[in-house]
Amino acid sequence: MVRAAVFDVDGTLVDTNHLHVVAWWEAFRQSGRQVAMHDIHRAVGLPSGDLITHLLGEEIDPDETDALSAAHKSLYGTYFDRLPALPDAGRLLRRLDGQGWNVVLATSAGGSELSALRRAIGADDAIAATASADDVAEGKPAPDPVEHALELVGASPQQSVFVGDTVWDMRAGVRAGVRCVAVLCGGIPRVELEAAGAEAVFRNPAHLLAALAESPLGRGE
Repeated sequence: MVRAAVFDVDGTLVDTNHLHVVAWWEAFRQSGRQVAMHDIHRAVGLPSGDLITHLLGEEIDPDETDALSAAHKSLYGTYFDRLPALPDAGRLLRRLDGQGWNVVLATSAGGSELSALRRAIGADDAIAATASADDVAEGKPAPDPVEHALELVGASPQQSVFVGDTVWDMRAGVRAGVRCVAVLCGGIPRVELEAAGAEAVFRNPAHLLAALAESPLGRGE
């Protein structure tokens, strides 16, 4: 029976959430907008357009949304050559692949950004497929990215697990009908992740790898 281990990337496998916060803060600053870094951090994980409307309101002009997204993309792109993988991220994916899981990435990143993230993880041989924001009508917290990830490998929700670091990830996984595992390395508190649907919470990929047998990803082997 086909089973999928679906992973968010930013903040889950690669330590990028705070880089996104700084890039968004600077993009807002350049446009004359004052947005607190704390608020930006809680919005990271949403697609760019949704993040902007979440922080600035639905009435924002589409041209300003496009300009802010472009500024963030340019600012964040300066980090592409040195994105840091979180501890044991690649080893975790390889372990799961070796245990018969179909490892799928579900991320809002695409193009050169996704390539940089995959280089940082360094486990392309263990990744069966990637579902990017370009492939779906709606990003997280809608279930579309997780559902598309399952479709790519022919896995059912009942046989699949989604690992992420944000409330948006957990909500997407719950709506897709999969079991949800959270990691704390993205900076979101345990209580918020559990309230959003996390069945189990680990510090980071290394902690999940060390406790794999007792996690939802270790059951039913």
